Amino acid sequence: MNVGDIIAERTVHLTRESLVRYAGASGDFNPIHYRDDVAAEVGLPGVLAHGMLTMGVASSVAIAALPGTARVLDYGVRFARPVVVDPQAGADVAITAKVGAVDETAVRIDLVVTHADTTVLVKAQLRIAADSL
Repeated sequence: MNVGDIIAERTVHLTRESLVRYAGASGDFNPIHYRDDVAAEVGLPGVLAHGMLTMGVASSVAIAALPGTARVLDYGVRFARPVVVDPQAGADVAITAKVGAVDETAVRIDLVVTHADTTVLVKAQLRIAADSL
């Protein structure tokens, strides 16, 4: 792997059903993730995808492109903007995974994660053990 290599690109479509399924799996039933009225009451632009769902979807794109032996050393993001999931149209989240740094111990994968032409995660980075690739 070389710095600058794009290892994966994918657009993931989220629906309100995706949010319900994630809520069931995670136990996060905050109503801002499924009720428009509650989201509006707290000043949100609409029902939001769970932050951890967005984070998980983003990392899965990179991990799927790596060999099964790859060991993730760490993963972190900063949430910049929410992903608003329209009741009919849903939401598309575009992810690009690019090699950001390589040294003898680790490969850093930088993720560019956008929704509606807006960056939703910043400093989204996975570190993969170099000896596992």
